[in-house]
Amino acid sequence: MTEAIPMDVRRDKNCDAPAMPEEAAAAVRAALAEDIGDGDITTIGTVPPEAEFRGTFTAKSPGVIAGLAVAGRAFSLLDDTVIFTPRAADGDIVAAGRVIAEVRGPGGAILSGERTALNFLQRMSGIATLTRRFVDAVQGTSAVILDTRKTAPGLRIFDKWAVRLGGGQNHRFGLFDMALIKDNHITAAGTITLAVAGVRAACGRNTPIEVEVRNLAELEEALALAPDRIMLDNMTPDQMRAAVRLTAGRVPLEASGNVSLDTVKAIAATGVDCISVGMLTHSAAAMDISLLIERIAPADNTPGANKGES
Repeated sequence: MTEAIPMDVRRDKNCDAPAMPEEAAAAVRAALAEDIGDGDITTIGTVPPEAEFRGTFTAKSPGVIAGLAVAGRAFSLLDDTVIFTPRAADGDIVAAGRVIAEVRGPGGAILSGERTALNFLQRMSGIATLTRRFVDAVQGTSAVILDTRKTAPGLRIFDKWAVRLGGGQNHRFGLFDMALIKDNHITAAGTITLAVAGVRAACGRNTPIEVEVRNLAELEEALALAPDRIMLDNMTPDQMRAAVRLTAGRVPLEASGNVSLDTVKAIAATGVDCISVGMLTHSAAAMDISLLIERIAPADNTPGANKGES
């Protein structure tokens, strides 16, 4: 299992939320460039360059907040004089109506960065909220909720970060940090034994290996190879209980396939060590969050107005 997404404990200038890894900041830059292109023509035509605004982010529905650092970075990348102040912390459970952050600075930067900031904040908070529901559903068991690689292309670091903030844990980040031998790999290699041997020969015995099995016969073959984890693919609860008895703690077991909020408690009760849930990142609904702004200076509303004119 991979560690938590590494977070830089330093602070961004004018933002009280923690800073983020540079690879995440690059994705925020790309999102801003995608949205703004060669200019935000509406804001250019309606907001005077000297106008200063104050904005309030409010949770319109209950949930788990995630992505405050990302929202703050979206504004600071446009104008480093924008001040972003969280009024909640990532991972907080908030009620509808709660003010979660405030932003203040040049109106052009706030309006041009608004949608990008909200897109990240709403998506990450939605993922964290759904993850928390799964984590709460398995309370009283020893099962851990894991994410998968079923993430939005280019946004995996944010999706997996949100899972952590919701109380889940991260599975492998990509194809490079853990070998997961699934049915197609086994078909290509010939057998589970040959597939495991091939990975160890190519990558060394220190490479973490997980093997997917579909029945108890395949489980017995995998157990003899001592992988780091075994995935029980689309097994029934009765099959999982039998797998737990057969394994007897020798290798951690992961349940996968057809996991929902309706089934996850029963799956956890079988005694598996972890449960991977694709819907955490591919089907989470965005959390409803609004940003309302007000102009605080100067008073004139005309773009490019000459303050000396009557």
